[in-house]
Amino acid sequence: MSILTLRGINISFGAAPVLEHVDLRIEEGERLCLVGRNGEGKSTLMKLIAGELEADDGQMERRQGLRVAALAQQLPASFPGTVYELVASGVGEVGGLLARYHQLSQALGDGDEGLATLERIQHELESRDGWRLGQRVESVLSRLQLSGDAVFSELSGGLQRRVMLGRALVGEPDLLLLDEPTNHLDIEAIAWLEDFLLGFAGTLLFITHDRVLLQKLATRIVELDRGRLYSWPGDYAGYLRRKQAALDAEATEHALADKKLAREEQWIRQGIKARRTRNEGRVRALRKLREQRRARRSQPGKVRLQHNEVERSGRMVVEALGVTHGYGGAPLIRDFSTLIMRGDKVGIIGPNGVGKSTLLRLLLGQTRPQAGQIRLGTRLEVAYFDQRRSQLDEERSIIDNVADGSEEVVVNGRPRHVIAYLQDFLFSPARLRTPVKALSGGERNRLLLARLFARPANLLVMDEPTNDLDLETLELLEALLVDYPGTLLLVSHDRAFIDNVVTSTLVFEGEGRIGEYVGGYEDGLRQRNAPPAAHAPVQPSAQPSARAAPPARRARLSYKERRELEALPQHIEALEQEQQALLEVMAGAEYYRRDGALIAADKTRLGELEAALAAAYGRWEALEARRAD
Repeated sequence: MSILTLRGINISFGAAPVLEHVDLRIEEGERLCLVGRNGEGKSTLMKLIAGELEADDGQMERRQGLRVAALAQQLPASFPGTVYELVASGVGEVGGLLARYHQLSQALGDGDEGLATLERIQHELESRDGWRLGQRVESVLSRLQLSGDAVFSELSGGLQRRVMLGRALVGEPDLLLLDEPTNHLDIEAIAWLEDFLLGFAGTLLFITHDRVLLQKLATRIVELDRGRLYSWPGDYAGYLRRKQAALDAEATEHALADKKLAREEQWIRQGIKARRTRNEGRVRALRKLREQRRARRSQPGKVRLQHNEVERSGRMVVEALGVTHGYGGAPLIRDFSTLIMRGDKVGIIGPNGVGKSTLLRLLLGQTRPQAGQIRLGTRLEVAYFDQRRSQLDEERSIIDNVADGSEEVVVNGRPRHVIAYLQDFLFSPARLRTPVKALSGGERNRLLLARLFARPANLLVMDEPTNDLDLETLELLEALLVDYPGTLLLVSHDRAFIDNVVTSTLVFEGEGRIGEYVGGYEDGLRQRNAPPAAHAPVQPSAQPSARAAPPARRARLSYKERRELEALPQHIEALEQEQQALLEVMAGAEYYRRDGALIAADKTRLGELEAALAAAYGRWEALEARRAD
């Protein structure tokens, strides 16, 4: 049963149409995902459906009594009240009375005297069906696991988004609109949101760049492309196949039309030999072809990403030994050790506020650890993508943020005009003098990527690079990072992005502990859930008892141990060469199209090599220390 129908909707801002003859039918109980490139008009369509915007032309028909609620992309800049007050505001004017009653009843418990005011509010609530609405507020707070007395401004971004979801749900909407609901949420919060929305009884229309959420939730995908809306039933993988087939068919159709137009243009330039009817018909057909070509809205260009090559770093990039660090006596990181080699792509995973940015600063040598040691490799050139975009000057223009007054940038040793370079990131020459503060979130992220890749680097540090990017740009960035020859440190809550890019993960596991796992998010999850024996360190065959407890008194090296120490560098080098060769194969663009069993075997072998190298280095250090004695 249809709950909302759009027919022939047109919306324009200036000369260019944003929505052009848009038709959409939303059925009860559907979960629709709205996809499209940044700037296509997705948020405009959501505002139209929410009733915040009027169409220039066309009709919107709603089922009688349809209740619509929206969760905006941006959180409120400031709200001084409590969670209860904000959630209660979702039921309208009665929400203010409920919040005041809740506040007074809490104060009375502390001995305050406001019985007269409380009684007056109580009577007013009774006359306006306030108690039923109050039960609804309490029910939503309970379902979302929120404390009504908490101060909204003191909550984390993830909890604030949950509160805003509660405000939308308290009105018991038939249609819930969600615009990028996972932005700035950690993985745990995203998983909670997934489960909650799967159990939501109403209809969903949502925008997201999280492909895992899209795949799990969407029953239908609607795409906004060049002002038109297209419907694609089924999941995300099916959408990608059908979309590519449609684009190929469109390209063939346009090529045939252009060929015919060129042929007719050549004919008309030769002159019409006689005023015959068939010639006049041919002229009219040519005019129609010209009009169709002018009216055609060409597919927008793709972002062209390429990294700036630089001298390779040393083989060892970062080594951490027994690092402990924290604030106010509480350690964020406890006894952490790792070795990051050239070419490693390391994902960093953990809840918001757990210390991921602190770990990055420690690994880059920007912060000195309270205990332990950090060693940095040689010839490091670092490029840093900051999730807060603090490297962008809000008041300066797009072009000045990248070129800093110069007309050229150097990419892979070759100078390029900055205008041509920025066009690779879909910034038109007409907009290059626009100040950064006027850009959307997706445009700011593209600009930061342009600034980042204009500088040579062999150590790329990216803190939440996927926020606000459309799916197409996200996949292009993913492909670039897979082929990136340098070292990558990546903080992200995008599970698919982590799985497709990184070769190992550092996972915050609570109480300052950081676990290290081979592979991406799903690989680490399997390893953490496996029995301990399943991923125990593999010992080198030369010394199966290398990690046995040391004797009470340290003995001098035996002849056999001296021979072992001499052989260890060659053994380590052989392990490293096999590891590097395997990583290069896994980084290939076609690698993940292979059979799943082969990929799993490679990942298992990579884990064995990591463990063997760790044990070999440990054995080498132990033998060297005893020889020094």
